[in-house]
Amino acid sequence: MTIKLSTLVEALASEFPSAKLVGDRELLIHVLSPLETAQDGSLCFLSHPKYAQKLASSKAACVVVSVANESAAVQRGATIVVDDPYYYFARLTQVWKRHHSTGIVATIHPSACIDPAARVDPGVSIGAFAYIGPNAVIADGVHIGAHCVVGQNASVGQGSRLSARVTLGDDCSIGARCIVHSGVVIGADGFGFAPHRGRWEKIEQLGHVRIGNDVEIGANTCIDRGSLQDTVIEDGVKLDNLIQIGHNVRVGAHSALAGCVGVAGSATIGAHCTIGGGAVVLGHLTLADHVHISAASVVTRSILKPGNYTGFFPIDDNAAWEKNAATLRQLHTLRDRLKQLEKSITPKNI
Repeated sequence: MTIKLSTLVEALASEFPSAKLVGDRELLIHVLSPLETAQDGSLCFLSHPKYAQKLASSKAACVVVSVANESAAVQRGATIVVDDPYYYFARLTQVWKRHHSTGIVATIHPSACIDPAARVDPGVSIGAFAYIGPNAVIADGVHIGAHCVVGQNASVGQGSRLSARVTLGDDCSIGARCIVHSGVVIGADGFGFAPHRGRWEKIEQLGHVRIGNDVEIGANTCIDRGSLQDTVIEDGVKLDNLIQIGHNVRVGAHSALAGCVGVAGSATIGAHCTIGGGAVVLGHLTLADHVHISAASVVTRSILKPGNYTGFFPIDDNAAWEKNAATLRQLHTLRDRLKQLEKSITPKNI
C-alpha cells in the first residue's frame, strides 16, 4: 500500500503547525525506512549529525530533517523540515500503522470464558481461550488477546491492548491506552521468605500492582505484586522485554527501562529516569528524578542527584582481568598501609 506524502504531512499538521514540506506533495510513499537503506518511495529521517554525510547519497523519496540540514536535504529531493525530526518520525510511524491496519473488531471468541460477575463494556475484543475472572472490569475499546488471563477483581482501562498470553493477577489494575506484549505476568507473588530453623517460610504477598495510563510493557516482563503495599508503575512508563520488577517497587512517570533490567524489591525509581539494558537496581534504594543509568551497571546505593551514572568493571582479556581483580581485592589493605605511612611522616621527616 502507498500513501501520498501530502496525506502524511496533513495528518500531523495540527500537532506540527510549523512543519514545512518542500518538494512534490504528490509523491507516493511505499515504506518508512532508515536513511542508509532507503530506496525509491522511502520516507526517512535524519536527526543525528553523524549521519549527515549519508544524506546526499540516499535514495529516499523524502527525508525529515531539522532546520540545520534543510539546505542539504532540499538539494537531493523532497524534504520535511521540523524542529525535532526523531519525534516527528515517531508520530509518522503511528499514522502509517493506522493507515495500514485492518483494526481490531469488537468481538468475543466463543471459546473465551467470562465469569458472569465480570463487567465487560461494549466495544471489547476478547480472543480465543481467554479467561476473565469474577468482578473483573474490562473498559470500552480494550483488546484481550488469545489465552490471556484477567484475574478476580482486576481491571483494564479504556483502549488498552493485551497481546496473547498475558496474565493480569487478582486485584491488579492496568490504566488506559496501555500496550502489554505477549508473555507478560503482572501480579505474581514477590520474592518474600523468612528464614527459620534452616528453611524458608513464605511471606504472603498481600499487595497489588497498579499500572498507570499510556504504559508499554515488553514481552515476558514480570511485575510482582507488593508484599504489604502496592507495586506501582506510573503514567507513561516504558518497559522493554524480559524485565523483572520486584515487589513494592515504584517506577516514576515517563521513565524507560531497557531489556533485562532487574529492579529489586522496595526500590523507588523517580520520574523521567532511564536504565540501560542489563542494569540492576538493588532493593530499598531510591533514584531521584532524571537519573540515567548506563547499561550493565549495578546500582548499589541511592542516587539523589540527577545525572548520568555508570558502574561496571571494563571488559578485558581474561588474564589481565584476573590480575586487576586480584589487585582490587588488596585495595583495602593498601589503603590501611597508606594511612599508617601518612601517620609516620611528620614535618621534620620531610
